[in-house]
Amino acid sequence: MIKSLIITLLIVLTITMKDTTKTNTSTTNTYTIVIHGGAGTIKKEKLTEKKEKEYKTLLSLALETGKFHLEKGGTAMETTEMVIKILEDSPLFNAGRGSVFNHKGFQEMDASIMDGRDLTFGAVAGFTNLKNPIEGARIVKDSTKHAFLYGERGQEFCLSKGAIYADSSYFYSEYRWKQYQRALKRDAIELDHSDDEDAEKDEILDSKKFGTVGCVVLDKYGNLAAGTSTGGLTNKKFGRIGDSPIIGAGTYANNESCAVSCTGNGEYFLRGTIARDISALMEYKNYSLKKSGNKTLKKLSDMHGKGGFISVDKNGNYIMMFNTRGMYRGVATSKGEFKVGMYSTFD
Repeated sequence: MIKSLIITLLIVLTITMKDTTKTNTSTTNTYTIVIHGGAGTIKKEKLTEKKEKEYKTLLSLALETGKFHLEKGGTAMETTEMVIKILEDSPLFNAGRGSVFNHKGFQEMDASIMDGRDLTFGAVAGFTNLKNPIEGARIVKDSTKHAFLYGERGQEFCLSKGAIYADSSYFYSEYRWKQYQRALKRDAIELDHSDDEDAEKDEILDSKKFGTVGCVVLDKYGNLAAGTSTGGLTNKKFGRIGDSPIIGAGTYANNESCAVSCTGNGEYFLRGTIARDISALMEYKNYSLKKSGNKTLKKLSDMHGKGGFISVDKNGNYIMMFNTRGMYRGVATSKGEFKVGMYSTFD
């Protein structure tokens, strides 16, 4: 696995820069990148030393890749897509290759990416055979007049523009299949309006964690970007779509405030427009990023929603907040800070 990750690193570092236009004509040496791999019930005693090392190695690889690209003058948008692809290419997280099975026994993946320079974004939902859903989101943003594409026709368009196809066998893992089988036996996961809270609790117990991945970046040009990618809920039904591809709920970026990526009970993030709330509190009430994050996390908790979010503001300040037992996360800055963690505190 480590060998394949190194190969991935070498590939992404050769990507040609796409963003030839920068909002600012001058650069600084300031940048910040923050990532997450999902929030939920992450117990140290439940993970083997080997598995814990795998998570930390992958998070570190993603951060190192993003940090290197930013140091070389890469843009926030490029870095966000690049880093999320690394996380999508691993079976460890519920995105891309590691996506969970829906009720019909296959993957339906969602993703979004947003540019803080001009508030443009691209989003995809219900994609089944895109190796990297975040690539599809970027294609939607850059190659159409639209912002959000869904299902088979949207996927066909992205493939026609160069997105990489992956057969359903690419997304199979024994772990996800067994998780799916357990969910079928305990069909209480079905999310209807009569027992939303209980169903969400069952989902937490079944998967032990949420595996949505995300990245937020401030680059040397003073620009912000955010991206989020997910396979959704195990055993999800009826074409369910969560918050990850929805701008303002699971993803948001604005150069005037901050960039945000969320993970957790999608329905609650949708109801609370959680990602946008963090930015709005900064814009309209002049709150600091930390104060905005604390207030928004309280709002999520008061709604009985579970999960977390990462964010970086226009000055390079960042937060990684959650109301669960843990969140896979990491941060790297131009000031030399570099750390990854999984549990309630970094260790």
